[in-house]
Amino acid sequence: MARRARPLSAGGPASGGRQALRLVRRAARGGSARRDSAAASDHPSQWNRPHVRTLAIASGKGGVGKSNLAANLAVALGEMGARVLLVDADLAQANLDLLLGLNPRFDLQHVLLGDKSLEEIVVHGPLGVSLIPASSGVPEIADLDDYRLECLLRGLGNLEADVDLILIDVASGTSRQVLSFCLAASEVVVVTTPEMPAFSDAYGLMKLLHHQGLSTPPHLLVNMAGSAEEAEETAHRIGLVARRFLRMTLEPWEPVPFDSAIPRAVRLQEPVLTSFPHSPAAAAYRAVAERLWNAVLPPEPSLEREQPQRLEA
Repeated sequence: MARRARPLSAGGPASGGRQALRLVRRAARGGSARRDSAAASDHPSQWNRPHVRTLAIASGKGGVGKSNLAANLAVALGEMGARVLLVDADLAQANLDLLLGLNPRFDLQHVLLGDKSLEEIVVHGPLGVSLIPASSGVPEIADLDDYRLECLLRGLGNLEADVDLILIDVASGTSRQVLSFCLAASEVVVVTTPEMPAFSDAYGLMKLLHHQGLSTPPHLLVNMAGSAEEAEETAHRIGLVARRFLRMTLEPWEPVPFDSAIPRAVRLQEPVLTSFPHSPAAAAYRAVAERLWNAVLPPEPSLEREQPQRLEA
């Protein structure tokens, strides 16, 4: 039986009135107390935020390869056997479906308008990756109010039973939505390039998150690096600034090199890991995925077992 859609409509007076009217009509049709109780339990206020490990992938500016990282990291984790839920939280300019070669029929717009539930819009991509797609250029969802944003975050908790990791590809920049998604996640990784504008904007995002009360320091990933030395130098410089002015110790992740295979894969509308699996970028994405997956896996049981003592007469 298909699940009833869970509307994430705004909680203002007008929408509250429409919701009240729907409840009155339902009662007028002879709804029982049991049905009203089920409806109450299905209200967003009764949902919980996800408890599985959730990683927000953010950047201070656009054009640094953040969405490519999100898509390929999800596929690399899928290669390792992880059940990954990828959320396109760039609500104004969504593109993860294009990077994965998917054609979703429904997206977050239909959820926020109350036409579909989150479960009903999930599409399955390469290597078992599940995607919650968003839409582009829709004013109604480009700037969500706090109520609908919280409903969306809690709605993800209803999907966590079938996933090991949730990756949230947030929009670039420092908007209220970006900060909300980052603060709600278990961890944040900030993507930058060695260029000074990206360097500066990445630090600006970290500064805002720090002042907003981010519980753990964000990770740092240098993308499009010309060499390992350039990536190391960039991470070192940002780390020095963060340590000096924010008293924050950053954890640099494995860098992703500049690789012509990435734009070629984008034109093919395929992840780099499936279109050019032996490219340097694919190897880098796998290294980052291994770091994440090893942190999620439970520790292996010890091979050393206590030997039973022998009793002698």
